[in-house]
Amino acid sequence: MNKAELVEAVAVKSQVAKRDAEAVIDAVFEVISDAIAKGETVKISGFGIFSKKERAAREGTNPSSGAKIEIPASNSVGFKVSKTLKEKLN
Repeated sequence: MNKAELVEAVAVKSQVAKRDAEAVIDAVFEVISDAIAKGETVKISGFGIFSKKERAAREGTNPSSGAKIEIPASNSVGFKVSKTLKEKLN
């Protein structure tokens, strides 16, 4: 499902206009993104937990040359599925 399909599904399920559904979805994504960027954990009951994950610097190997390279520290987003959602999938 892409964003357009998500907007359509939310609009139908909520019985609102597509542009209103898109505005709400955009706002939700922005709030979640901003919170994670600040290092906050976002817990959505029945869905899961979004959190900022810090990756330490490490040594890697260039696959084409075989040379050792330094991979710098970086941040990414972690997501842990809630028990409720996990049970829905099985």
